[in-house]
Amino acid sequence: MSETAAPLRVAAVFGTRPDAVKMAPVILELQRDPRFVCIPIGTGQHREMLDEVLRLFEIACEYDLQVMTEGQSLTDVTTRVLERLDAVLQDCRPDVVLVHGDTTTSTAAALATYYQKIPVGHVEAGLRTDTIYEPFPEEMNRRLTGMIATHHFAPTPTSKQHLLREGKDPSSIVITGNTVIDAFLWVHERLQPDDTPVIPTARLLFVEAHRRENLGPPMESIARAFKGVVERHPDVTLLWPVHPNPAVAEPVRRILEGQPRVQIVSPISYRKLVAAIGRSTLVATDSGGLQEEAPCLGKPVLVLRRVTERPEGVGAGTLRLVGTDESVVARALDELLDDKSAYDRMARASNPYGDGRAAKRIAQALHAYYRGGEMPSQFDPALPPTLPKYGT
Repeated sequence: MSETAAPLRVAAVFGTRPDAVKMAPVILELQRDPRFVCIPIGTGQHREMLDEVLRLFEIACEYDLQVMTEGQSLTDVTTRVLERLDAVLQDCRPDVVLVHGDTTTSTAAALATYYQKIPVGHVEAGLRTDTIYEPFPEEMNRRLTGMIATHHFAPTPTSKQHLLREGKDPSSIVITGNTVIDAFLWVHERLQPDDTPVIPTARLLFVEAHRRENLGPPMESIARAFKGVVERHPDVTLLWPVHPNPAVAEPVRRILEGQPRVQIVSPISYRKLVAAIGRSTLVATDSGGLQEEAPCLGKPVLVLRRVTERPEGVGAGTLRLVGTDESVVARALDELLDDKSAYDRMARASNPYGDGRAAKRIAQALHAYYRGGEMPSQFDPALPPTLPKYGT
């Protein structure tokens, strides 16, 4: 930056726990770099879970849209973000607005930004399943955001190829790795002994499942599979932080609550989530972020979905798609618990999602786009990872 160039004003918009976790490293990187003025904007799409992440990363919102209401619909969230962000953008006048991933907050914020003719940067761009209702509404959210965005910060070469296939300008795409790896490593470095769950057995199965497409019979099937697996393996404990949505909680609690060595708990903090992954033997989830986070610590992941927008992990061997059929899920769990060689193949596979430097690449790319200078060296999952040391 020349001596007379003003700092680049970058607004970062987030509304749920997942996108706050993944945007936090970018905000921290921009805040410590004098070439930028970072403006954190929270929509409050998920109020309590969002606030917990902001406290963890010590981030204060400059603006809080407070859009959450009880029983809110996707339409409610979309319209409130559009209306309230419009006035905020006129007030703070950013040079560029960053949105993350696939939440309704991100898509509505991108549209509001477009209406004001401000460039949009899409963090975690280019993920696709090519099935618009799986996951719902995330797949369509990420496609719509990609149509609006000026800059695409793609986590992997595969996500870049998706964007190129859709006609995006190659110069608008930077492969950064996923910022969730930055966040996960940052938190893991700061864990305390009392963050780790107390488990009475040698092995722990950690489960998270809440996707809309898995509600109803699929969720019951998943719960029955885990009930049987725990019964067959007396050295295994199941830990399942259950989503507060009654459509998730009711069948899970009905089938599993009160069973020996089954811990059904309320949602846990992100810090405790990171600690639980570290204590686990393996992870089963229909979540997106866990597919990237667990392999950081060599934990095999069974994906409780038919399709995933993260095929890199399947190709690398860190993930296995198992769907929701009770017998298929149970068989996959039994194999990893009973067959050490099968377990080791997944546990030793390299994580293709990042090296902990995604936020630095995004900051450098933004500066190059708007102030000149070199673009960052892009993330290459084929290179051996040299993960940064945090907390020093």
